[in-house]
Parts: sequence; structure tokens; C-alpha cells
Amino acid sequence: MPTLTAHHPSQGIVRLNFDAPSVEEAVRLAESQGYRVVSSGGFALPSFRFTRPKRFPLTLFSQELLSLLDAGLPLLEGIEILARKERDSTTREIYTSLSRQLYEGKSLSHALQAHPTAFPALYIATLRASEKTSDLKSALSRYLVYREQLDGVKKKVLSAAIYPVFLIVVGLAVILFLLGYVIPRFSRVYEEMGDDIPMMSRLLMQWGKYFETHGSVIVLGMGCVLAGVAYALTRPATRDWLWQRLWQIPTVGEQLKLYQLTRFYRTLGMLLRGGVPLVSAMDMTRGLLIQPSMEASLNAARLRISEGQGIADSLTHCQLTTDVAEGMLKVGEKSGNLGEMMERIAKFYDEAIARWVEWFTRLFEPILMMVIGAVIGGIVLLMYLPIFELAGSIQ
Repeated sequence: MPTLTAHHPSQGIVRLNFDAPSVEEAVRLAESQGYRVVSSGGFALPSFRFTRPKRFPLTLFSQELLSLLDAGLPLLEGIEILARKERDSTTREIYTSLSRQLYEGKSLSHALQAHPTAFPALYIATLRASEKTSDLKSALSRYLVYREQLDGVKKKVLSAAIYPVFLIVVGLAVILFLLGYVIPRFSRVYEEMGDDIPMMSRLLMQWGKYFETHGSVIVLGMGCVLAGVAYALTRPATRDWLWQRLWQIPTVGEQLKLYQLTRFYRTLGMLLRGGVPLVSAMDMTRGLLIQPSMEASLNAARLRISEGQGIADSLTHCQLTTDVAEGMLKVGEKSGNLGEMMERIAKFYDEAIARWVEWFTRLFEPILMMVIGAVIGGIVLLMYLPIFELAGSIQ
């Protein structure tokens, strides 16, 4: 029975046992269930795929289905239309499977359960709750708004990171050009001067001579290192390790916790407004809290709530709130409008994170420019310093 170590977006790193005739068959079964296999039997699998499998376009599916339902088409006919227009074979097979199960009289949520890799449990629960009230369109609209809000902060962070990343890439390119092309040629000019040049300039020129002699080996080594780093970043274990290191940085860790709480409250609010019971909704949001300590806190809060204790007090006791969130939760708990209040808390957190990202980028960008400028300016200065000294001695 092959034992696999795999990663799942909602479960993290797990160990799986499959009753399969071979390791390859066990890997195929694991990948069909949404897992990404890290190793088998304690040894890494010889997999060097850098491309991710194509994801099912869940947001696009929800938008198009909602448009067809708003136009007055029945659910089954709407899915058949989506299947006919779809060009991707995998996606078309999913649509065909859904329509076939709907023909058999099964509910939409039951049909979606047959494709766990395409439709997450959160999405299925949202639609299942709407089936009790025959309000599928509202559930789809609520999910689309939820996805748009959930991706809002991520888009702001990515937009803010474009310019610093551009600066780093350009700065490294200039530094590599100086170290790999310009300095080796300067080293020939200064070769006859011997030890009459400053020590730092002499060390820089020695690097130029070394690169000129062993340049191909250095370039090959750097290429291997970059390829190794790129491959390591595709591994879930490496990304999890980097994520845990980020959590240990004081200010960054606080913002990451706030981001996790934002996703938690927004998802929980959407599920509660859709009619999902609180304890069941908390079970579905467990995969959103990547930090193990926060997941343990969620389990403890769920236990307290299932025992009849207050929601605000339970989340506060398990350190899943802030002072502002605690006050808003108590108001929502008293008014019976907890789902809407949780979405307001998430919006408040979104604004706080956006302000921090803007402040950080305004501070980080000039510091980054000064560091890159200092490195490039230092290299250029060391290159020309012997010429300056020679000119001064002639005068």
C-alpha cells in the first residue's frame, strides 16, 4: 500500500495511504482528488513539472450561469448552453456531467460534489443552502461579491509590488552587467599598475580577472542555482516554510494575521447570510487559516460555541478578534444579524490592510532605490578610483 506525502489547499501537508497496485497509480488517484504529491515512501518523486494544472473557471461559471438564469432560462438548459460553447475538453466534461446528473433528478449541489477539485466545499454549501429557499440566483450573486471582495486586498498588494520588483530586476541586471562585462575589461587596464591601486579596487579587479578566466563556469553555476530556487518555489513544502518565516517577522506577521482574519470573517459572514449553521460554517472556513496556531484557535472556538457559549466571547478568548471586531460581534450577536456584521468587520480589516500596504510601499521604495544606487555607485567609484588617484598624482 503506497504512502504519499501530499499538499492540499485546504488541508496543508498530509500523508495519504492508497490501496493501489503501484506508486504511479496512487499518485494519479491523489491528484484526481486535488492533492499535489510531494514525496512517496520518504523519497521525492521525479517530477519536474513547473506548470500547474488548469483550474476550473469557477468565477466565470458563476457569472455566466447567473446571467442565463436572470434571462429566464432553466438551470438545466443554462448548463447545457455552457457545455456547448466551452472549448476546453476538461471543463466541457464537467458541464456534461452536471447536466447528466440534473437529468437524473439530482440537485445541483449533489451534482457539484462529484467534482471536488472544481467546486470547493464552500461553494457547494452556499448553493445547497439556497436550494432550500429556491433562491439560487441570490446565492450566486452573493458568492461573486464574496470572491471580488476576497481578491481585493490581494490585487492591491500585487499592484503595489510591481514597481519594487521592477527596481530589483533592473538593479540586479545593471550590477551583473558591471561585474560580468565592464570590470573584467577594466582589470586589463589596471593590470600594469600592480599594487599601486587602492585595496578595494584591487579586490574588484581580481574578481574581474577571475570572472574572465572562469566566466562560463560561474554563469553555469548561477543558472543552476536559479533553476534550483525556481524548482524549490514550486514545491508546497518550500512555500509553507517561507510562509512560516514571514509570520515570524513582527510587523509583517501582524498584517498576515489580519489578512487571515479578513478571509475568515468574510467567508463566515457569507455562509451565515446564506443560511448555513454557524458550527458547520466554521468547519468550512478551517482551510482559510493557514497558520497552525490560528487553526487550533478556530477548533477551540468552535468547541466553545458548540457547548453553548457566546460567539463574541469564544472568538475573543481564542484570540480570533481585535478590539474593534469584538465590539462589533457583540452588537451583531445581540441584534441577530451576525452574518452582516462579520462582513462589515472584514471590510474594516480590508481598509486597515490597504492603508498599511500603501504606507509600506511609500517607505520601502525610496529605501530600495537608495540601496541599489549605493551598490551601483560604489562599484563605479571603485572602478574609477585608481584613475582619480593617478590624475591627482600627475597634478
